[in-house]
Amino acid sequence: MRLIGAGSLVYLIAVAFVMSGFAQSDQRPLNVHDGQEVFRFDTFGDEQLWTNVLRMHDVLPSVTPATALAVGLKVDVEALPSSVIAALKAGKVNLNDPAVTLDLLRLNAVVGVKGTFNDFKQLTKVGITCALCHSSVDNSFAPGIGKRLDGWANTDLNVGAIVALSPALDAATKAEFMAWGPGKYDPRHHYFNGTSIVPLNSPSVPIVIPAIYGLRGVGFETVTGDGPISYWNAYVGVGQMGGHGSFTDPRIGVFIQQTPDLVTPKLPALLDYQLSLQTPKPPAGSFDHQAAARGKQLFRTEARCATCHEQPNLTDVSSGQDRHVPLLHSPAEVGMDPTYAERSATKQYRTTPLRGLFQHPPYFHDGSAPDLLAVVEHYNRLFRLNLTAAQKADLVEYLKSL
Repeated sequence: MRLIGAGSLVYLIAVAFVMSGFAQSDQRPLNVHDGQEVFRFDTFGDEQLWTNVLRMHDVLPSVTPATALAVGLKVDVEALPSSVIAALKAGKVNLNDPAVTLDLLRLNAVVGVKGTFNDFKQLTKVGITCALCHSSVDNSFAPGIGKRLDGWANTDLNVGAIVALSPALDAATKAEFMAWGPGKYDPRHHYFNGTSIVPLNSPSVPIVIPAIYGLRGVGFETVTGDGPISYWNAYVGVGQMGGHGSFTDPRIGVFIQQTPDLVTPKLPALLDYQLSLQTPKPPAGSFDHQAAARGKQLFRTEARCATCHEQPNLTDVSSGQDRHVPLLHSPAEVGMDPTYAERSATKQYRTTPLRGLFQHPPYFHDGSAPDLLAVVEHYNRLFRLNLTAAQKADLVEYLKSL
């Protein structure tokens, strides 16, 4: 049974108000290069949060590269000059020296983190970009150091541990952030209004940082389908990253007005770049081709996966009567914990578009499935499919092939 969270007319009226300026179109000429620059390097003026409020510019000078890598920060090897690469290869760079962290920031080599220095080489400002959470590296040089992989979820990134380093937060808030763990973030815990952090919900309910490749044609990025991709980019860019801009959504009680708006004008180019990011192919030898072929057949028949995971994007979120209204499912229908959904605008969950699954365990919005077999087991129980062990194994191999 397919469920839409609100009547189409009511939903469209509410969403039209919320998302004016955030609409996306696959017909617009691509502006991929500009979008890449925005994605990788634009802080949207969020130094107002990370510097003025959280005071991370006071923290980073004491953080060693080893510590930074341990909490999931990545280094873009292509931003390093040959002399630094040679020194790293020769073991002449002390990764326990905080001064090296500042050197990497000066080179703009720390993925998703941007530092500003004065004439005395002192770090005066810190900001973050979209790439912090939604890029990784290929580890081609060393663990955590390599070429950028834009669109990949940074499953190693411990955002909570990083933010908890701020001297501006109280002990209770730090403890809540520290509980998130690697690869998770709670976008409904709080928002930043331009001057202060405003509580939204407590206790915190973190969700898995998503991969953002393979989104062309999907239309809705978030697990609750609150709006199209640019809606979420705006919400995160302003309310979570702390960018200097405006965002309003009365459905969740968020009202932020800041001028000039450094976020909204950049959303079209950012969307173009996101839509250009292709789903990575699974590594050679990472799945059994014959088993995957059997699993594909099961996916379409006995396992009934294709009922919701429809072609071509393996989701039904845009298959309702109006493609601008997400087709969603109640938590009970899909056997999910309702807590996070209840804090969203729709109160329901979207069918996940299955793509590049090899790259980002754990699975489900809350990371409650540690591997793909756990995903299959969940639906086998929920829908009483009575799949055999061999059938479950074949389904897993097919999912690994996507």
